[in-house]
Amino acid sequence: MSPGMATNFDTVLIANRGEIAVRVIRTLRALGIRSVAVFSDADADARHVREADTAVRLGPAAAAESYLSVERLLDAAARSGAQAVHPGYGFLAENAAFARACADARLVFIGPSAEAIELMGDKIRAKETVRQAGVPVVPGSSGSGLDDAQLAAAAREIGMPVLLKPSAGGGGKGMRLVREEALLADEIASARREARSSFGDDTLLVERWIDRPRHIEIQVLADGHGHVIHLGERECSLQRRHQKVIEEAPSVLLDEATRAAMGEAAVQAARSCGYRGAGTVEFIVPGKDPSSYYFMEMNTRLQVEHPVTELVTGLDLVEWQLRVAAGEHLPYAQEDISLTGHAIEARICAEDPARDFLPTGGTVLALHEVQGEGTRTDSGLLAGVEVGSRYDPMLSKVIAHGPDRASALRRLRAALADTVTLGVTTNAGFLRRLLAHPDVVSGELDTGLVEREAAGLVAGPVPDEVYAAAAAVRQAALEPAADGGWRDPFAAPSGFRLGGEPAPVRHWLRVPGQDPVARDVRPDAPAARVTADRVRVTVDGVVHSFHRAGDWLGRDGDSWQVTDHDPVAAALRGAAGAHGADTLAAPMPGTVTVVKVAVGDEVAAGQGLLVVEAMKMEHVISAPHAGTVTELDVSAGSTVAMDQILAVIAPHEEPDGSAAPAGAPKGEEGTS
Repeated sequence: MSPGMATNFDTVLIANRGEIAVRVIRTLRALGIRSVAVFSDADADARHVREADTAVRLGPAAAAESYLSVERLLDAAARSGAQAVHPGYGFLAENAAFARACADARLVFIGPSAEAIELMGDKIRAKETVRQAGVPVVPGSSGSGLDDAQLAAAAREIGMPVLLKPSAGGGGKGMRLVREEALLADEIASARREARSSFGDDTLLVERWIDRPRHIEIQVLADGHGHVIHLGERECSLQRRHQKVIEEAPSVLLDEATRAAMGEAAVQAARSCGYRGAGTVEFIVPGKDPSSYYFMEMNTRLQVEHPVTELVTGLDLVEWQLRVAAGEHLPYAQEDISLTGHAIEARICAEDPARDFLPTGGTVLALHEVQGEGTRTDSGLLAGVEVGSRYDPMLSKVIAHGPDRASALRRLRAALADTVTLGVTTNAGFLRRLLAHPDVVSGELDTGLVEREAAGLVAGPVPDEVYAAAAAVRQAALEPAADGGWRDPFAAPSGFRLGGEPAPVRHWLRVPGQDPVARDVRPDAPAARVTADRVRVTVDGVVHSFHRAGDWLGRDGDSWQVTDHDPVAAALRGAAGAHGADTLAAPMPGTVTVVKVAVGDEVAAGQGLLVVEAMKMEHVISAPHAGTVTELDVSAGSTVAMDQILAVIAPHEEPDGSAAPAGAPKGEEGTS
């Protein structure tokens, strides 16, 4: 244990998984404290399990039977000899009942009191509490436990557009922006389902929506002796579906006076609930008037984006969570806190920007994460690990620090270009392009920017050099081993033919979601260099280099899975399946949560048929055209794989005997 560290615990159980568990283990090791990891069956070989001093199995893969089971977590703490529990973020991190259960079991909960969690976890009570402390709040509904009709009435009274928010949790889960009154009923029902799934509580509130707002949060730190300070702000305005994707510290929007005023408001909010530990007070700020800021909520835990604050303040927030939990006094006055340089973080998620950010999964075949001067990666990944659909899609965070914002941006773009995660499609390339967007570079941010610009930031058509590299890999696999022995000349892919020029060797290739491509490799083409993990090809005189693993190629944060294509087999499959019916397949691995139809039902074009949940997000599967449900292969609770058949819709015939025209696109109608 490090000098000066209180010694009332020397073993800490981390009640979480993934990159935050790995992050906490790093600080525990630096402080000389023994770490205990917990894991579900899905995570038995995960990185946090490998890196901890010891690990305890909780149960099956389902979170309700593992990471969300208070009883199993307390049993794991008892079996491992832990005296304290770090909840990380997500799961039970803001669960007052868990904090109380830890106290009842004589475990130190590394976070605020159960009473503070309960108060600030109820967004309705939290707003009233901080309002009484003099902190400005966003206009919205009042009272807890509003039913659907009361929520709709409150929304109409506030005036459209409005934001529906779960009272019990954050992270964008269950939030809905509603611009039309006619959509209120459906959006309230959907928000309740997702809130119940994410937090076990479907209580909602409604707030006025502020167009083109900025999301700025203040990091607070409080000890158990009444001393509270703030550590400056984080700009979190770059979001998609209310989920942060890029965060930075400090914000270019705030001047020193506004920073001091918002910081003091955050301190008062923390004092109003008797806060202890590291926490975050979130504000919504009109971009044209930063002096008008409104309290949104307080997160009673460590935030995903805490590394940017660590890099500009030089403080390890996990260490100070531990020290405060151990009873230490904060040795800092507010004037001791200064911000040095600029830091920016990008969240790497298992999602496919080209398919409307649908969750992805798979086995990590190759991994390279950047660590070095001015760059840090917090990650829960290892090569060979399976990324599934049961938990949050965030895989890692890449953070850059520089003397100013421009240098931090450059370093982060370079780090994302050098990040390799083959086997699982991620958003790394998308984030790299977002960071180069003129509005981001200039600091003209708002919470709607990513949604407005997303289409232009998605990778375009598959570059020709990707197919050239894939063909080079296959061509190299055909070459006989250079063992010095005799080689059958007819087995070599030389294109040799009697009486003519050598013929090219044709490779049929396909990237999922794209048409197949035939790529010819000529014997006289410029030589390609293929190694176990790289491939380099020349196209039109330009040399292109890719990382490779299995069927995957990667470059500059983007990756492509290029598989072999058999045109004859594909033609036979197409002929056998041409019956006029339309098959609906799962757009991603997940769980069917709602089934709205049965075999024999008549459906309209665009009608929602099923809801599939993956990585805590809902996806509505819609009818591609009017027709009859002739096959339904799943029920509520079914686990489905990517491209698994869900249902078949036989189209209605038009009077002339032709099939009814298609309505909504096959698969996803909308994503929440």
